[in-house]
Amino acid sequence: MKMKHKRITALSMSFLLLLSTIPVSAEENPSSEKEKTEGEGSYAEKHEVVYANLDAAGDQKEMYVVNNFSIQDPGKIVDHGPYSSIQNLTDTTAIEQTDDRVEMTATDEEFYYQGNLEDKPLPWNVDISYKLDGKEMDPEDLLGKEGALEIQIETSKNDEADEVFFENYPLQISFTLNSKLYENIDAPDGTLANAGKNRHVTFMAMPEKEGSFTLTADVKDLEMESIEIAAVPSSLSIDAPDTGAMTDDFNSLANATSEINTGVGQLRNGIAELNDGAESLYNGSAQYNNGIQELDNGSAELVEGSAAIQSSLQQMNEAVGAGTSGDINLGDLTEMEDDLRELAGGLQEAEDRLRSLQEQYGQARQDLSQSVESIPGYEIGEEDIQALYDSGADEEVVDQLVETYEASKEVKQSYGSAAEAFDAVHPALETSIGTLSEINTNLDTVTEEVSGALKSIDIDESIRQLQDGVETLSSNYNSFHAGLTEYTGGVSQLAGSYQEIHNGIGELSNGTSELENGATELQEGTSQLADSTNDIPGQMESEIDSMMDEYDTSDFEPVSFVSSENEKVESVQFVIKTESIKKPADEEETNQEEEEKSFWTRFLDLFR
Repeated sequence: MKMKHKRITALSMSFLLLLSTIPVSAEENPSSEKEKTEGEGSYAEKHEVVYANLDAAGDQKEMYVVNNFSIQDPGKIVDHGPYSSIQNLTDTTAIEQTDDRVEMTATDEEFYYQGNLEDKPLPWNVDISYKLDGKEMDPEDLLGKEGALEIQIETSKNDEADEVFFENYPLQISFTLNSKLYENIDAPDGTLANAGKNRHVTFMAMPEKEGSFTLTADVKDLEMESIEIAAVPSSLSIDAPDTGAMTDDFNSLANATSEINTGVGQLRNGIAELNDGAESLYNGSAQYNNGIQELDNGSAELVEGSAAIQSSLQQMNEAVGAGTSGDINLGDLTEMEDDLRELAGGLQEAEDRLRSLQEQYGQARQDLSQSVESIPGYEIGEEDIQALYDSGADEEVVDQLVETYEASKEVKQSYGSAAEAFDAVHPALETSIGTLSEINTNLDTVTEEVSGALKSIDIDESIRQLQDGVETLSSNYNSFHAGLTEYTGGVSQLAGSYQEIHNGIGELSNGTSELENGATELQEGTSQLADSTNDIPGQMESEIDSMMDEYDTSDFEPVSFVSSENEKVESVQFVIKTESIKKPADEEETNQEEEEKSFWTRFLDLFR
């Protein structure tokens, strides 16, 4: 009992020593100080820090608010809140509470008090689930376990709370993991950092956005500190980024697409001219093909007629050679003259047709050459084409552009390869025309000779000359008939071969028509592309401004979390923690901690 008395006395002495260190300046004028503190006070601003405890699954358990006032005039101030209990954290003066009204006397420059809340929902729903080796488990069953751990955190708007906090506050979710227990930590949407023996994992849920985050790790002897969630308004103003260089790049893109559209327009015009030339070539080729086919079809009759003339000449030669003037039938000679003139007329008509065909083919060939040469010979590299794909342009339009570009190159190359064949047609026609002209001239000569001979013939005196002339004519006509037969064979071969050329020209005409249609569609697409990219810089600036407005909360006006009646609220912060998953503290460590406490700390513990 004596020892106890001595201990209390020592404690009392220590307490008196402590009191002697407290300033007593208020006693100099106690009445004025009392009047000062009993009057109405005022504060410049108020701050609220909301502390909430959750269980390990995210369900809310406890909540209290630390209210801080920056005092302007000492005295009585009023606050509001549906607190279940309150506690002065600044001094020992009492705080009065009537329903939601809290009245207190503040003397210091900063005044703090705590209010405990019940059934007050947080602005966010927090759902935390755990899986070990793929099997979902309750958090209390995880302690000391080993395996592949997966933690899933879902955050969403709580419709039972004021939405202003969900709309303006980002959530920072933090894990502290002991690197001796956790390995292969992976957080796809989080940030990892080292802090001594621990690894910090942080996730961020943006305002107005629901969050879904996953953390995985290999763990042994599982223990985990509390998950900490902080919510503070992003009150910093976001400076607009310098988009000058980007704008210049997009302007270059817009200019490039405009130039592409212009080039495609020129290409379309060139392809249109090519198509017109191909169509003209096809029409001329059709006329030539019809003419050569008709000539081939008439070749048999021509050869038969020539054979008849040849036979008549042979008979005439035999008759003239063997007969006398009395045996000669002048009617047969006259009939032969008519046959020769008819044959000469047919050959002249064939020559005229070939000349007309030659002129039409030459004009069609010239039109085709001009159309093909008008196709632009641009060399567009793979890098330019890839850049156009990467620009965000409609891929279907770009595909049409590339296809049209390749087709135009193929047309120029194909035409260049076939030019030699086209060039060979004109000389062949020229040769055929020359041959017919020469044959026709010879026939005219023979006919005129026969005609003259018939008019001036003196049978008695000139029979021998006639015999010689007919014999010469018959001999020469044999050569002519052989040449005519060879010529008609060549015409038949040309007619057969040219049909394939004509079919190819028809395919070319169809292809250039389709190419023109494709170029028209391509130009429409590139025109739309040019129009859509023309305002990209302005659209980009607008999108950036919109994104900045979405996350810039610098104009946010704080409101009280506790009561809408509270005024001059400068800030509201949330500090949320889950229960830790840890083994109970060892008694020896607790005792050791008590022993390490100083006398002063233990003394202060008496008043805590």
